[in-house]
Amino acid sequence: MEMFKKLGVVVMAVLLAVALSAVPEKQVEAAKKTEIIISAAASLQDSLDKIAVLYEKQHPDIDLVFNYGASGTLQKQIEQGAPADLFFSAGDKQMKALVDGGLVSDNTELLKNQLVLVVPSDSKTSISTITQLTDKSFKKVAVGQPESVPAGQYAQQSLTAKNVWDTLQSKLVFAKDVRQVLSYVETGNADAGFVYKTDALTSNKVKIALTVGAHVHKAINYPVGLVKESKHQAEAKAFYSYVQTKSANDVFTSYGFKLAN
Repeated sequence: MEMFKKLGVVVMAVLLAVALSAVPEKQVEAAKKTEIIISAAASLQDSLDKIAVLYEKQHPDIDLVFNYGASGTLQKQIEQGAPADLFFSAGDKQMKALVDGGLVSDNTELLKNQLVLVVPSDSKTSISTITQLTDKSFKKVAVGQPESVPAGQYAQQSLTAKNVWDTLQSKLVFAKDVRQVLSYVETGNADAGFVYKTDALTSNKVKIALTVGAHVHKAINYPVGLVKESKHQAEAKAFYSYVQTKSANDVFTSYGFKLAN
């Protein structure tokens, strides 16, 4: 009996040793993945998340990690040394600042978008021009912070062109990025909001009340660039090339984006 007990202890010890020896192997296997950090405009989240699934399936050694936010905020983060391998901006201004600062090397115009005014899906309000936002029926209008959110900059340009930016100051609710603008309208915390067409199409809680004329704001371009300080230049460049392929373009256009070229 005593012998069986000793045998049992030996077997357990062997099994434990095998289990423990397997842990380092798994850690080594996980460590083989190269992590690529991508700072991207919040409006690209749905399309890039889908593209990431496709890309990682083809490249099991790559782990794409996304940092979504306002383009201006992401620009500042990169300028302050935050780790990033690629930068997707919702505006030319932010990309140009990084290129001029010597922080981004290869870059190209990738996509285009449209600025729209959204209202809650059950809203009965009819609007044919953004100057109607001065009406009493609109108590709160959501826009992205113009200092850091390109969609907010385009909204400011549009409202200024129509001479109502100053008039609307008491009604404006400022958001940290375009997705927060969308959320404000979805939850009824704003009667209307300026977002991209692509954002509006992701939600069944809002509807497009008006497409803002392209002549009242700067062109809405989405450039992508390689960050010079990337520690994984080859892998970053491979994904940079992939987002310009037909496979990626099909995903972008399915979410309402237009191709730059």
